[in-house]
Amino acid sequence: MNQKKLKFLVDVGVSKKVEEWLLRNGYDIKAVRDINPKMEDARILSIAISENRMVVTMDKDFGELVYNSGLPHSGVLLLRL
Repeated sequence: MNQKKLKFLVDVGVSKKVEEWLLRNGYDIKAVRDINPKMEDARILSIAISENRMVVTMDKDFGELVYNSGLPHSGVLLLRL
């Protein structure tokens, strides 16, 4: 897959520096903090699916939503920095 076609939805807990790096490197991103910083995880997944974006997060709760509950998704990248 061409990296320039990847689209990300960056969760609130992820550093602004990560967002800035993704933007500088030509990725299409949206930040949850710019939409609604208090958005629930299930809604984040819903937006990501509707826009074909991978969620970038530091929140392990997404594992529960995606893998254990079986909610549909467009991918979740769990950062552990």
